[in-house]
Amino acid sequence: MKQYIVDAFTEKVFHGNPAAVCVLPQWPEEKLMMQIAMENNLSETAFVVKESGGYHLRWFTPTCEVGLCGHATLASGFVVLNYYEQGADSVTFSTKGGDLTVGKKGEMYEMRFPNIPLERVRITEEMFEALGTIPVDARMGKDLDLICVLQDAEQVKSFIPYADSLKRLPGRMVHITAPGTDGYDCCSRCFGPKLGILEDPVCGSAHCQIVPYWAQRLHKNVINAWEASPRGGELQGEIVDETTIILRGKAVLFAEAEISLN
Repeated sequence: MKQYIVDAFTEKVFHGNPAAVCVLPQWPEEKLMMQIAMENNLSETAFVVKESGGYHLRWFTPTCEVGLCGHATLASGFVVLNYYEQGADSVTFSTKGGDLTVGKKGEMYEMRFPNIPLERVRITEEMFEALGTIPVDARMGKDLDLICVLQDAEQVKSFIPYADSLKRLPGRMVHITAPGTDGYDCCSRCFGPKLGILEDPVCGSAHCQIVPYWAQRLHKNVINAWEASPRGGELQGEIVDETTIILRGKAVLFAEAEISLN
């Protein structure tokens, strides 16, 4: 079984968000995909199968399958366009969440993702206990994640996450964000202890919620975002309309291997 490790949302290895991409002629048993994801112990392992004239894509964390993942979709597009469809400018993946297209845009790759609606939620004592500060705003992405807006970038960068307190907050994941510095419109960090991931180094699906928030607040259609995790990573989001957002980023190959199942 061929597997690639790709660092997404960066142009340098050891930065961005690493994703494993397994390219297969047919689907293995779900148990095996889960075991491979656990063995990789990355925030996401993607499985890509070409069938019925197109590519199909599924994503697994070390503990479960997820319905949407940005960085592993970018990594999968990078692998297919560089190693399997070298003459193509884009590839469309059929997923459980609908069709997702990854296309080359100069040195970057871009993806059309859902623009996830946000609702303001009440700031609670549990948020203060988990974050060590009172957010200036709190939003919930529809059926997805909690976003807590902090006062400044330094609060985001210096935050020390604790799984137990973050697990007590609502939502699949918890994201903290603040106005950006050094030419970025915003900075963020993303945590998913409920998914077996304490911190996701650069989270694409989170920015389907974070980018619309800052686009509305800053009155801008294009947002340049910095993920302030220890690895660090950058991405660009562009609002297309009320239902669609474009995410852009770079990617770089770290490793290529054969998985042995003996």
